[in-house]
Amino acid sequence: MTAKFAPADRYFNRELSWLAFNRRVLEEATNPAHPLLERLRFLSISGSNIDEFFMTRVAGLKGQQLRGIEDLSTDGRTPTQQLDVIATQADALVAAQQTEWILLRAALAERGLEVITADQLTGPEALWLADHFREQILPVLTPQAIDPSHPFPFIPNRGFTLVFSLSRGRERYQVTELLMIPSTLPRFIALPGGGGSIRFIAIEAAIIAHFDQLFPGFTKVADGAFRILRDSDIEVDDEAEDLVRYFRSAIQRRRRGRVIRIEFDDDTPSDLERLVREGTRADSALVTESGGLIGIADLAQLVESDLPALKFTPYSPRFPERIMEHDGDIFAAIRAKDFIIHHPYESFEAVVAFLHQAANDPNVVAIKQTLYRAGKQSAIVDALVAAAEAGISVTAVVELKARFDEEQNLLWASRLERAGVQVIYGFVEWKTHAKVSMVMRREGGTIRTYCHFGTGNYHPTTAKIYTDLSFFTASRRAARDAAKLFNLTTGYVPPKGLELLTLSPHNLREKFLSLIDSEIANAAEGKPAAIWAKMNSLVDAAIIDKLYDASEAGVQIDLIIRGVCCLRPGVAGLSSNIRVKSIVGRFLEHSRIFVFANGHRLPNPKARVFMSSADWMARNFDRRVEYLLPIENPTVHAQVLDQVMIANLIDNEQSWVLQSDGSYRRLVPGKRHFNLHHYFMNNPSLSGRGQSLGGKEVPKLRLVQRGGG
Repeated sequence: MTAKFAPADRYFNRELSWLAFNRRVLEEATNPAHPLLERLRFLSISGSNIDEFFMTRVAGLKGQQLRGIEDLSTDGRTPTQQLDVIATQADALVAAQQTEWILLRAALAERGLEVITADQLTGPEALWLADHFREQILPVLTPQAIDPSHPFPFIPNRGFTLVFSLSRGRERYQVTELLMIPSTLPRFIALPGGGGSIRFIAIEAAIIAHFDQLFPGFTKVADGAFRILRDSDIEVDDEAEDLVRYFRSAIQRRRRGRVIRIEFDDDTPSDLERLVREGTRADSALVTESGGLIGIADLAQLVESDLPALKFTPYSPRFPERIMEHDGDIFAAIRAKDFIIHHPYESFEAVVAFLHQAANDPNVVAIKQTLYRAGKQSAIVDALVAAAEAGISVTAVVELKARFDEEQNLLWASRLERAGVQVIYGFVEWKTHAKVSMVMRREGGTIRTYCHFGTGNYHPTTAKIYTDLSFFTASRRAARDAAKLFNLTTGYVPPKGLELLTLSPHNLREKFLSLIDSEIANAAEGKPAAIWAKMNSLVDAAIIDKLYDASEAGVQIDLIIRGVCCLRPGVAGLSSNIRVKSIVGRFLEHSRIFVFANGHRLPNPKARVFMSSADWMARNFDRRVEYLLPIENPTVHAQVLDQVMIANLIDNEQSWVLQSDGSYRRLVPGKRHFNLHHYFMNNPSLSGRGQSLGGKEVPKLRLVQRGGG
């Protein structure tokens, strides 16, 4: 059916869709509904996002280009064609970041937070800064001359460096100096208080202002600044015999990866730019000039300023009512009934409590746990260590290939092994991305298994800002399936005879294709046919093509995709019944939920509802261990469908609608405003006895009540 559409007309480019997502993040920095420091936070996040984009996605394309690989993307572009348009759009995005920084800087100054230049220092501030520079900064700095006896030094990834052209003496002897600013120094120096304002000066401004202390006897001819990004992706060699040793070596190699992007201060002279490019061997790197602040991500430091009036009102998540009803005994709560927890509105401490209670329970005989990202301070790891030290059999599947968390995961693995935990590193070619925990407990002469399935990571920090689901069950079928998932990761045992779960990389894509086919069949029979799906990314071409088939068969499809979406919605003859929205707001939408009408108008108790660890991407289907879990408990089913999904669909304050040309249009609320995040912050928990979104104070569902939906 889609054959008459060329690839460029069927799919959006993945990389350009990601840039569109980061533009939506940047747009939140302009949102007047947010406090100023929260707007600054969005600006810094957009900067951090684009750094990672270049270090991974662009690095991969650059590697293909340099090796002469001309494989086409799904939308029919070569690596070179993609890089050309990425460079243009990324430069425009960076320019927009600089424009927003200028506006926010002025607005923040009016509210008591100033980032000043050296000529704005007061007399007392100048004296304090001169002393601070001499005592706290100068000893850490190491200028390096560039000449035949001092070759160009290695500049680390994200390295921020100043470059000077200097002269000395009557003969005007000239020298070029590099000054790498150590990452251990704060980017912004807080000046001593006074006058009711918090004032900062950027470290590069402080260094240049005290040039004479750093280079006594020299005259500055010219100066500039630059920052580099290196290829930071780790490709696992199929021949790797020891994953731990391989990753320890690979992390070291990553720090010396190919230079992918250089950002110069726009005042840097061309001869110094040329010197840097030659010295970093960056002839093939993408080069840009910043019209303002280099390293927008560093603005995150300013967000931590003690100005609560310029931030969101602090939010404290509730501890789940279901557990409190059982006096904090989480096993008793699970035995009584399956329940679900909605993070970050309900505390991640419930997940931690699940493992801590297990670690201190003499009836617990074993714990099995996957760890993809656990953070630098992990109560989950603490609980697993305590359990192992108490004599409980503990198995932890630690994924070493969690991008940018590889080093931290190696540290956790070492600590767990020292405590006696059986640590498994998963597969060479696959990532273990499923979030599953099992506790086996002796009860009445038998073993009962309690399971936790999550859509997010076992990470205490991200659990405060990511929306995710935690499902607790004592179902024997779920326990048997979870055991097979662990046997797959620990012993390569194929998961035969699964009763509830569907797993990748075995048949998860086929399961979704079958579910979509069922909706197509329902539409053909004149039954209501609809699909609601919420995820982070939609990239897989087979799934997209099947959704196109479903659309033209009459299936009503509503997709909530926060980030990358390669599906082109609203095209006559292709996707006329598909609508796509993205939600960007105070919290990062991260949960994966899939709903199939099953011959009934949505929402309906007979709809098929699933939660998952997987997005609809080829990597999730083919190169990761993921799970898909049907929600069968009627109460949990209603909570996920009638509350979480409907709230996402009717949000009109944080939502963007994807147009058929690839642009996103921000929804403008009409008479009835609805903010998804505000609703869940101010209403009863999913796991308690709270009212559903069908309550009187909440708008009725209107968005998708048409056709088969």
